Amino acid sequence: MYDRSFFATRLGRAALISIGAMVIFVGFSSQIAVTEPLPAFAIHPQVELA
Repeated sequence: MYDRSFFATRLGRAALISIGAMVIFVGFSSQIAVTEPLPAFAIHPQVELA
């Protein structure tokens, strides 16, 4: 099914482009450092109400 004649067709080229895009996406997303986000309320000074 996946031989040279398949990849010579328009659908085969689209499949190769799709596979390449997925590989690039995984490569870029693996470089993102996963850190714990700061809570929004910790950025501003807190005031205690009586």
